[in-house]
Amino acid sequence: MNNQTMTGIEACVFDAYGTLFDVSSVAHGARDELGEHWLALSDLWRTKQLQYTWLRGLAGHHADFWQVTGDALDYAMTTLDIANAGLRDRLMQLYLGLAAYPEVPDTLQRLKAGGMKLAILSNGTPRMLASAVRNAGLDNLFDAVLSVEEVGVYKPHPSVYQLVADRLQIPPGNICFLSSNSWDAFSAKAFGFRVLWCNRFGQVPERIPAAPDGEITDLSDLPELLKVNVPPPH
Repeated sequence: MNNQTMTGIEACVFDAYGTLFDVSSVAHGARDELGEHWLALSDLWRTKQLQYTWLRGLAGHHADFWQVTGDALDYAMTTLDIANAGLRDRLMQLYLGLAAYPEVPDTLQRLKAGGMKLAILSNGTPRMLASAVRNAGLDNLFDAVLSVEEVGVYKPHPSVYQLVADRLQIPPGNICFLSSNSWDAFSAKAFGFRVLWCNRFGQVPERIPAAPDGEITDLSDLPELLKVNVPPPH
C-alpha cells in the first residue's frame, strides 16, 4: 500500500471507535479501581465486543451496540474475576464519554474548512454516537452520523456501507473511508470505497479482499493526501 494523493474525493467517512475515539480511554479512566488490570480488561472487552457483533450478524440475532458492549464487558469482568456492579456501571457510563485522539479535532476542522463533506459510519447506537461526538466537541462538523441500527446488522455487511452512498448521494468511488480496524478497512474497499487504513496499532495487513488504497498511522496527514485546500485565517 502506498500513500499517493487521492483525487475526486467528495466526502470523508470515518469509523468511530478506535478511529476517531480512543476506546482504551474507558478502562484507563477507571484505573483507580482496576489497577494493573485496566489494560487486560480493555483489550478483552474490545475483542469480545467485536466478536459478538460478527456472531450476531451471522446468526441473525441482532441486538444494539449498547447491549453488545455490556455483554462483552460482563464477559471480560467475569474472565478477570472482577465482581463489582458499581464499577461495571461506571465503565458503561465512561463509554458514552470517550476521548477523541489528539489529532482528530484539528484534522476534521481543516477538512470541513476546505469544503469536504464529513460523516461517521459506526456500529454504535445513535445515542452512543451523539454522546461521543458531543463529549469530544465535534458538534456541527459532520454532515451525517450513521448507525448500523438503520439496517439492523453490523459491519462488514455491505448494507452498512451502502448507507453512506444512499445518505450522501455520492458514488462509493468518490468517498474516502477511514478506519483503524483492519477488517473494516479491507471490507469497505471490497464494497467499493476508496480507503485509507488508519493503522494506529501497527497491525499487519489482513488476508481478505481487498487491500486499501493507502495506510496512515493517524489522521493528521489526511488533508494533504486529499489535496484539501484550507483557506488562510482572516
